Amino acid sequence: MIKLAIGGQMDKQLIAKEIEKRTGDGFSYETLSDIKAALAVKNGSADYYVGACAAGAGGALGMALGILGGPACASISIPGKRFSASDIDKLLKDGKKAFGFVNQDIDTMVPLLLERIKASRN
Repeated sequence: MIKLAIGGQMDKQLIAKEIEKRTGDGFSYETLSDIKAALAVKNGSADYYVGACAAGAGGALGMALGILGGPACASISIPGKRFSASDIDKLLKDGKKAFGFVNQDIDTMVPLLLERIKASRN
């Protein structure tokens, strides 16, 4: 089971809804404050952190950056740009554990991220 901690500042319920659609694919999740979500990844009770905000970085990843450090974090969408599957594959290969994205991209970026996480585990 791949465990996700939902943090960030915006639309946690929408992120949870997208992940819920894929729980049969081996994903589980918990919605937490951004601090608790980052700590869950740090202490190993979650595998990945996901969060959203209007810009895909600050509010989505602020606490994850502070707790996990920059090398563990990445924005996968920012206003006007969405990362591709190959971009996300590289981030996962580089050891990224926390992912931020624009809240308006939840319906596209969450499914893509989960697909790429699952593929990286196979």
